Amino acid sequence: MPGLLRGVARTAAIAGTATAVSNRVSRRQANRWAQQEQPSYAEQAPPQQYAPAPSAPAAADPIEQIQKLGDLKAQGLLTDAEFEAQKAKILAGS
Repeated sequence: MPGLLRGVARTAAIAGTATAVSNRVSRRQANRWAQQEQPSYAEQAPPQQYAPAPSAPAAADPIEQIQKLGDLKAQGLLTDAEFEAQKAKILAGS
């Protein structure tokens, strides 16, 4: 019986050691693959920069804006209410 227990204990120790070594190797390989997949900081592309938004065109003369609105109203593209609302905005801004 003592020989049997010694053999079981030896098998358990060897199996435990093999599992620990296998896990360590797996972790090491995973770390290597992760490092290969990630480019280093120097190799990374610079952050994309966006062009500034175009500035609004210079404010036109309020008289010209109202005349354009009048033309749109005459063409039937604006209702009387829309014309009056836009005209009020233009006059309030000047």
